[in-house]
Amino acid sequence: MDGKRAVGAHYEGVAERYLKSRGVRIIDRNVYNRGGELDLIGYEKNTLIFFEVRYRGSGSLSDPASSVNYPKQKRLLKAASFYLHKHGLWNAESRIDVVAISPGTIKKYRVQWIRNAIQAG
Repeated sequence: MDGKRAVGAHYEGVAERYLKSRGVRIIDRNVYNRGGELDLIGYEKNTLIFFEVRYRGSGSLSDPASSVNYPKQKRLLKAASFYLHKHGLWNAESRIDVVAISPGTIKKYRVQWIRNAIQAG
C-alpha cells in the first residue's frame, strides 16, 4: 500500500468508527466501479448512504469539505448511480454525505459529517 493510500485507509477507519458511534451500519468500504470510488457505504435507518471521506492536515490552505470540487461531485454521483444499478436499488432512499476530518484542538480529530452534501441535479 503506497503512502497516500495508507493515509486514506487510516482516515476512512476514523470516519467509520465515528459513523458507527452515531448509529450508521457500514456495509462496504472502497468500492470501485466504472463510475469511480466510493469510500464508505452504509445505512442510517432505511437510507443508503455513500460517504466521501476527506482529510486535510494542519498545514492545508483549504478545509476538507471544500476539497470536494465539482468534477469530484460528478464522479461520486456516477459511482453511486452505478452501485444502485448494479445492486437493483434504484428505488432505495439514498444520498451522498461527506465526512470531513482535520486535526482537532481538544480531541485528536475534528470530524464534520455533512449530510446530503451532494445533490443529483
